[in-house]
Amino acid sequence: MPASQHVSPKSDIAISQDAPKRPILDVAREKLGIAADELEPYGRYKAKVSLDFVETLKDRPSGRLILVSAITPTPAGEGKTTTTVGLTDALVHIGKKAMLCLREPSLGPSFGQKGGAAGGGYAQVVPMEDINLHFTGDFHAIGAAHNLLAAMVDNHVYWGNALGIDTRRVTWRRVVDMNDRALRQIVCSLGGAVNGFPREAGFDITVASEVMAIFCLAENLADLKQRLGDIVVAQTRDKAPIRARDLAAQGAMAALLKEALAPNLVQTLEGTPAFVHGGPFANIAHGCNSVLATTTALKLADYVVTEAGFGADLGAEKFLDIKCRKTGLAPDCVVLVATIRALKMHGGVRKEDLLAENLEALEEGLSNLRRHVENVQKFGLVPVVSINRFSADTPAEIALVQRACAALGVEAYLADHWAEGGAGAVDVARAVVRAAESGKSRLTLLYPDDMPLVEKIRTVAQEIYRAKDIALDAPVAEQLAAFQAAGYGHLPVCIAKTQYSFSTNHEIKGAPTGHIVHVREVRLAAGAGFVVAICGDVMTMPGLPRVPAATTIDVTPDGRIIGLF
Repeated sequence: MPASQHVSPKSDIAISQDAPKRPILDVAREKLGIAADELEPYGRYKAKVSLDFVETLKDRPSGRLILVSAITPTPAGEGKTTTTVGLTDALVHIGKKAMLCLREPSLGPSFGQKGGAAGGGYAQVVPMEDINLHFTGDFHAIGAAHNLLAAMVDNHVYWGNALGIDTRRVTWRRVVDMNDRALRQIVCSLGGAVNGFPREAGFDITVASEVMAIFCLAENLADLKQRLGDIVVAQTRDKAPIRARDLAAQGAMAALLKEALAPNLVQTLEGTPAFVHGGPFANIAHGCNSVLATTTALKLADYVVTEAGFGADLGAEKFLDIKCRKTGLAPDCVVLVATIRALKMHGGVRKEDLLAENLEALEEGLSNLRRHVENVQKFGLVPVVSINRFSADTPAEIALVQRACAALGVEAYLADHWAEGGAGAVDVARAVVRAAESGKSRLTLLYPDDMPLVEKIRTVAQEIYRAKDIALDAPVAEQLAAFQAAGYGHLPVCIAKTQYSFSTNHEIKGAPTGHIVHVREVRLAAGAGFVVAICGDVMTMPGLPRVPAATTIDVTPDGRIIGLF
């Protein structure tokens, strides 16, 4: 847990629950100029902004976009979401009109290993327990729309299969927003003819759903419905694609998603407005909040801070090569979050030994930060390093990190927002403003649209992960060639791999080079508009750890949720 702040006896959820909150209608009116009749309140402290109001903003000028990413995560913690919140509050502290955009947390990690995902300490979005548990129901709508399509596939086959679907080539799996390894591979439709035709199937977690990706990339309701119709769910025996629109499913799916598509407005502990909307994972999906939330925020504020999941090799790369490619968005600055603790872990220090000063290990671990800085610069963007402060950090360790960043021509500042809120991150905020207003960031995408799919995967592996090459089994190579031949070669690639290493081996820390990235499976997300390459042993349906976070979550007799984080 981050910093001098650590001496606080309060948990994150206790801080959130005890903090005074302003009615969200007041926050919307006073901070963003949104009238009450443009909002759909969900209680007193959260609301959806109407899509009709969003449409009225399209001719307004846009503010500056700040992307927050991080070094490769470790068990020591980096505090990326906390930094996103604290930095936005800090921008307000120095007189900027700012707001932030975050992803919605999944119930899977909330009950699994990670716990809550609304920031921490005194840099949180609130109400924390609502955001982490159900929120406004968006994920339930996404899961329902996804599984409606799955049901319609099997129902079509049951009632005569007029489209000639080959049940061996049904690619549309079901989803649930929970970590449940028992559902990764299943056999469905058992029990006789009345239940349909038995076949192998499986579940992914909702955040890996193509419907989630479409939801987060859609620019409006019409775009959403078009993309839903483009989803490829199966093939015929002669390998012709079957799409959602062939089943007439897109209209009903859009009806389930219509209310969810409106951005969710909440606030930080300091009353700064925040959109929390959409939530694909960055290790198995594209890791960005919704385009609607980001573009709407840019019309409402001068500075918009958003995050990309996990390290910059995953979240930031996908934010830039997928979200920015498809929308024309471009960050004016990238903030890379690091902790000295995590850098020492990348240098080989065990978690139990992190309190001791270790300059040699820190120097070794700085290779990871340098790699991420270099990668951000490859995209033509200006990085700023935010060092999330811990009480055990020594002056010598802090100076070493700052010297290393200075040698790269990058500003690096300590941030203590966990304990102090926005006031603890004003140095980072000022550096971000300098970088953004310099105009030096000029986004350059990593690869062109017309590069073949296999070369796009190789480019990401070699340029971002510093791999020697990729390895494709014959069926994977054939599938990529088939996607290319079918006209999908122009799509970007979304690489699913472990978040804990530049390699596909989660145990390899630091900045490895010369490794091989094994691509074991590829999936077409035609509606979302990218091809997923699943690498190493990463799973699109996670499992619970030995002791899940769910074992500590409870409700008191007076209805107060405890133990969430």
